[in-house]
Amino acid sequence: MYRLHDRRPRIDRQRLGADAEERAVQLLLQAGYRIMARNFRCRMGELDIIARRGRELVIAEVRLRSSAAYGGPAASISAAKRARVVRAARYLLMLRPELAGMVVRFDTLLLSTSAGPVEWIQDAFRTS
Repeated sequence: MYRLHDRRPRIDRQRLGADAEERAVQLLLQAGYRIMARNFRCRMGELDIIARRGRELVIAEVRLRSSAAYGGPAASISAAKRARVVRAARYLLMLRPELAGMVVRFDTLLLSTSAGPVEWIQDAFRTS
C-alpha cells in the first residue's frame, strides 16, 4: 500500500554529526587542549577540529558510522580525504604565521554510534 507520509523517525545526519563532533571536542578539552576552531573550511577542504596544547597543534578528523558494514569509521578516511585534510592544514598554517614552528599532528576521533565510546587515534596519518 502506498503511504503519503512515512511515520518512521528520520535520522537527522547533521544533528548526529554535530553531536559526535561535540563529544570529540569534550574529549580534547578533558585532555587539556584548547579548541582554536571547528569546521574550518577553505577551497582545499575542511578541518573538523583544530586544537592546541602548548606547542602541539592537533588537526582532528571526526568520523561517525552507525554500522561497520563498509569497514567502520576508520575505513571511511580515504587517501583522498587525508590529502584534502593535509592541504587544508597547510593553507591554515599559511594564513596563521603565528602557528609556524608548532608540532602539527593529525588525529582521528572515531565513533561507531552516537552513544558509543570515542576511539582517539593520535598521529593517525602524516604528511607525505
